[in-house]
Amino acid sequence: MDNFKSQLNVLGENLEECSNKPLTGWFRDGCCKTDENDHGVHTVCAKVTTEFLEWLKKAGNDLITPHPEFGFPGLKDGDGWCVCASWYARAIEAGKGCPIFLKRTHENTLKYVPIETLKKFAIDLS
Repeated sequence: MDNFKSQLNVLGENLEECSNKPLTGWFRDGCCKTDENDHGVHTVCAKVTTEFLEWLKKAGNDLITPHPEFGFPGLKDGDGWCVCASWYARAIEAGKGCPIFLKRTHENTLKYVPIETLKKFAIDLS
């Protein structure tokens, strides 16, 4: 039925939902699923912070400003969002990484950021 059910997270388990409010994901289905058309690789389920969002905007990826024409509300501190893996990697390098959910982050993220690094930002490891 749903051929995306088998998409896995960075822990090798079934990918869990990231956010419905705001509705996120490459497919706008609440999950950080991906396919070959997702050139941005929107696979990191982040709990964004003001510092992260301000850094992204300065770096050229404005996720603060609403774009209602695209159904985008603009993000604020604490929102869940499927962030591009390459942007998240750059944020880590700049010292601006924000908290993430490993169980909600797609395994393709590992092509950009090693699991050991991701674990430092994880808020869902028990």
